[in-house]
Amino acid sequence: MTEHKPVAILTGAASGLGRDLAIRLSYGYRLYLIDRDQDKLTELAATLEDSRFFVCDLADSHAIDTLMADIHQREPEIALLINNAGITHRSLSRITQPAVIEKVMAVNFFAPVRLTQGLLPLLVQHQAKVVNISSMAGWMPVMGRAGYCASKSALHQYFETFRAEMRQDGVTVLMVYPSFLDTPIEHNALNGDGGRCRHQRSMVGKMRTSSWMAEQIVTAIQQKRERLFPDAFTHFSSLLYRLLPRVFLHLMRRKFATELEVKS
Repeated sequence: MTEHKPVAILTGAASGLGRDLAIRLSYGYRLYLIDRDQDKLTELAATLEDSRFFVCDLADSHAIDTLMADIHQREPEIALLINNAGITHRSLSRITQPAVIEKVMAVNFFAPVRLTQGLLPLLVQHQAKVVNISSMAGWMPVMGRAGYCASKSALHQYFETFRAEMRQDGVTVLMVYPSFLDTPIEHNALNGDGGRCRHQRSMVGKMRTSSWMAEQIVTAIQQKRERLFPDAFTHFSSLLYRLLPRVFLHLMRRKFATELEVKS
């Protein structure tokens, strides 16, 4: 008899943190893998048992509507919705085109909101957990990433409120606040015009691998955590910003000095 497994829906599944999460979750869940990279999705799905994949550009609201209609038609028993897909930029706010900000907001904020609201009847029916990969940049400013910070701040505020409102319906939320990860999101960062960013990123704290981060997230899900702050140094930085903002901004300007020099 085939073992019955609940469904985990995972965006940004084709590479990086999403791929590592898919591998770890495949032992306990039927996976619905979502990404815009069909080749990598096909390759990943072929290595995992009991998985489906959906090609979808999460910057396209119409594509999200089509995706949700497909999922509803299958009526899966959803246990997890993991909003992992993300995009960033490395460009000063004064030279970043509004279209770049809009794209970052579309993928990082509006897509998780659309998916969560659109799948809410199934989430409530099965008392599912929504997992959002946010960032410490949602708690504190990071130079050269104003649009990214704004998107993660919006994600934080929306889903912290959503958690409080949905508690009586049994839908829970895990917010994950990583710092600097070695993942494709940074390698594919946009510049101010929407092209590929070519200058090296600045960072604070320790660079973590996506595999390490995936392990922390799966453990937090199992422990029914509401928030995960995996990097103590960056968590301290966010507290420093809240308590001594002038000191934080002075230190950040020194650490990210090269970001100020980039003109495009």
